[in-house]
Amino acid sequence: MLPRLEITPAISQSTTIVRALAALVQTGGWLTGALFYASAINAAEIPDLVLPAGVGVNIHFTRGHERDLDLIAAAGFKFIRMDFSWGATEQNKGSYDWSEYDELTANLERRGIRAYYIFDYSSPLYEETAASKNPISGHEEKALASPQHPASVEAFARWAAAAAKHFHGRHVVWEIWNEPNIFFWQPKPDVNQYTALALATAKAVRAADPPATIFAPATSEFPWPFLESFLKSGALEFLDGVSVHPYRPPSRPPETAAEDFQKLRGLIATNAPSQPKKSIPIISGEWGYSSNAKGVSLENQAAFLVRQQLSNLLNGVPISIWYDWKNDGDDPNENEHNFGTVSPSLEPKPAYTAVKTLTHELGGFRIAGRYHAVSQDDFVLILTNAPGETKLAAWTLGQPHPITFHLKPSTAKEIILVNGASQESKEVINNNQFALPLDGTPRYVRLGHPENLR
Repeated sequence: MLPRLEITPAISQSTTIVRALAALVQTGGWLTGALFYASAINAAEIPDLVLPAGVGVNIHFTRGHERDLDLIAAAGFKFIRMDFSWGATEQNKGSYDWSEYDELTANLERRGIRAYYIFDYSSPLYEETAASKNPISGHEEKALASPQHPASVEAFARWAAAAAKHFHGRHVVWEIWNEPNIFFWQPKPDVNQYTALALATAKAVRAADPPATIFAPATSEFPWPFLESFLKSGALEFLDGVSVHPYRPPSRPPETAAEDFQKLRGLIATNAPSQPKKSIPIISGEWGYSSNAKGVSLENQAAFLVRQQLSNLLNGVPISIWYDWKNDGDDPNENEHNFGTVSPSLEPKPAYTAVKTLTHELGGFRIAGRYHAVSQDDFVLILTNAPGETKLAAWTLGQPHPITFHLKPSTAKEIILVNGASQESKEVINNNQFALPLDGTPRYVRLGHPENLR
């Protein structure tokens, strides 16, 4: 028999999220922002705020890699994000070769994974090389210019439209470019150039495949002047989501993105069409923490991956793509070699085990609320699923400590906890109370049905 947990503020005994929301409002509880957006996120093919529907990961391959894809599916990832290269697919003007992406898309579909493809980078058929400055070395070098002339912008949009039409009905998400506010836009970032390309591309894709799902601008971090300029352009009329990459240093954990999301949501609301046909959610299109020697520990990387997914859902973000699937190399001191959830030889890192535990333990669950703990640093999320079961996911930003929950009288003698490594442990119930230990790694508690809560 499962224990009956008494939580203040009360959670509705109803099995529906709407009635749980009403109960929390009536009791003055602290609500997750996700509840306010859950009913609105139904545009295009954007997943609902249910785990693991929006859990994704970046990859760097198209053909083969069957073992990688098997492991990705086993971990519970439901999206992969991958470059969709203009230069590789249009090597003769007006002639498109989709074969590499046909293979990848089919391989993903067999595993129940959706493609999140990035329309990106330039083509020597339409643009020339230009001088640019290397952002790391400071040295001047040559790079292919991004599409910025009328003919190349038109060709890029025409190519993107052809791709969307080719993959119609395959549940692909399309994103326009990658981090145009930094060196990925050559010879130097230019918001006006990018906006012209994004508008032309979004309009062309929408005309070729009206129900297509389109995101932009995929900025690195939150460059507010760039975002403000882009959002004022009218692009929101053609987009289904505003994608950003909320990267931050190791000292700033995933929960610190909440303030940025709130500010960005305000900008979206200010610049959205006056009569929107759909809501426009924020998409976390790429974000990770490197476990290099100067980055986070392997254990913190694992904890941050899970906390990123949960805190993003708490803030109404329906898709969160972790960077990266696999370490790019073996150098422990190299930042880019250590973002992965597995090693180059596919040996699981703690991050892999942690995300697999998250997706399996909370599969089918959505966040119904956040328990109002004494400390703002304590995150205790209350999750429910369609059959009416309830679980907790809990961690703290502060020092490890227990938090005590009071139970209704019950014959249960213990509580089952699950840690990030999928290991179960038991906490004894004394005097109708149990102590939930909190640290930086989320733990999960099984509670049964909402009627067990008051």
